[in-house]
Amino acid sequence: MNVAILTVGMIGTNCYLLYGENGDCAVIDPGAEPEKITAKIRELKLTPRMILLTHGHYDHIGGIPGLKAAFPDLPVYVHHGDAELMEDPDKNFSTALTPGGFTLSPDKTLRSGDTLTLDGETIRLVHTPGHTPGGVVYICGRYLFTGDTLFAGSAGRTDLYGGDMAALSISLGKILGLPGDYTVYPGHGPVSTLMRERRENPFLSHYHGPETAEDGEF
Repeated sequence: MNVAILTVGMIGTNCYLLYGENGDCAVIDPGAEPEKITAKIRELKLTPRMILLTHGHYDHIGGIPGLKAAFPDLPVYVHHGDAELMEDPDKNFSTALTPGGFTLSPDKTLRSGDTLTLDGETIRLVHTPGHTPGGVVYICGRYLFTGDTLFAGSAGRTDLYGGDMAALSISLGKILGLPGDYTVYPGHGPVSTLMRERRENPFLSHYHGPETAEDGEF
């Protein structure tokens, strides 16, 4: 699998195109600038099959209407715990961006342990609440898309609607317990590796959780 990175919107949200050799792709967190995302999809000659959301805040969902206009019937997936954020402009904080804000409804909601298939590869959802109630990370091979749960050298804030520091700590423990190394693709900022974050990230370095985590623990 391959990953293309686009930084979009006023606060620099990372939108990712995850795609296989046959050109099928998943668009992860299209937060803004749908024309820029659409242009990249067409430049790479990709066929978008799904939009995957790590959570429901405005800076991760704002490009969805434009993408769906360009690619009709493109389904939007989000964890069921964040559907209410998408559907409430105060909870998704789009009122900070535009008067009245905006709302969206997902096409399909997911639960912990659900999997999707793209170009013969499995994408696994891990529920990681804390930044939002329905925050998730997606795992595909050794790629880890962490949204606003884990950043290079930092972790998600918990002072917005539905934020929960205790839940975030548990979620970071889940990520820490993943066996081996992963390339970490966060919702904002630079790409990292899980090994580097274990060594250097203060939010992980002081966590004394399990060294490994099995699927059932998610």
